[in-house]
Formats: sequence, C-alpha cells, structure tokens
Amino acid sequence: MTIRHMPVAALTAAALSLIVINSPAFAQGASQTQATQPIQGTAPAVISDKRIEAFAVAYLQVNKVRQDYAAKIGAEKDATAKQKLQNEANKQMINAVETSPDMSLEEYKSIITAAQTNPEVAQKVQEKLKTTTSAP
Repeated sequence: MTIRHMPVAALTAAALSLIVINSPAFAQGASQTQATQPIQGTAPAVISDKRIEAFAVAYLQVNKVRQDYAAKIGAEKDATAKQKLQNEANKQMINAVETSPDMSLEEYKSIITAAQTNPEVAQKVQEKLKTTTSAP
C-alpha cells in the first residue's frame, strides 16, 4: 500500500478513529503519569524526526486495525454486536500505539494534534508516511 498524499483531513480521521479518548477503555489504559500531567492546548512546535518516524509506524498500525474493523462493523446489523466490535477495535488501536517502538499513546495524540494545527508538522508527518509505506 502506498500513500501518495496524506492530507490533514486523513490525520484528523486518524485522531477520530481513536475515539477512545473519552471511553472507559481509554481511561483504564491511560498511565498514572498522564493523570497527573496537565493537558496542554498546544503541542510542541518542534518534533524530532525520530518522534515523527515512531508516529508513522504507530499510525500505520492503527490505520490497519481501523481498516480491518471498518468492514466488520459496517457489515454488522445488531447494534450491541456493532458496539462490541467498536470497543474491540478501540482496544486494538490503543494496543497498536502502545506496542509501537518509541511511542506512547500520549505522544501519538500530541503529534496528531500538532499535525492538525501546524502545517510544518503535518508536512513532516505526510513525508514520513510516504517513505514508511513505500519501504520494502
């Protein structure tokens, strides 16, 4: 799979795919350090290339989970079963981020926020996603 252009809207979709921000599963999965740290309204202006690379790896894993579950959720008729699949997908997306090398859920969300608000960060992320997806 190659990504020729990753608009900010796609990054927004990725952020929204992690709807878990306000879900009970997220609250249980969040670390204690996050609970004690204030949430900042702005993400850091400068994000290292290493952070961007780690984000790209995590993003691709989250996107794979999202794609895998989208068809299952879309095909499901029963509302209860659909909700169960959505919860399962959320847990898998959290796990995908948390098991990605050098990336935490907090950093992941911070980089998405930065990419949504800072065109330079969005461009760096887009470029890294292009090179990460086209790598053998």
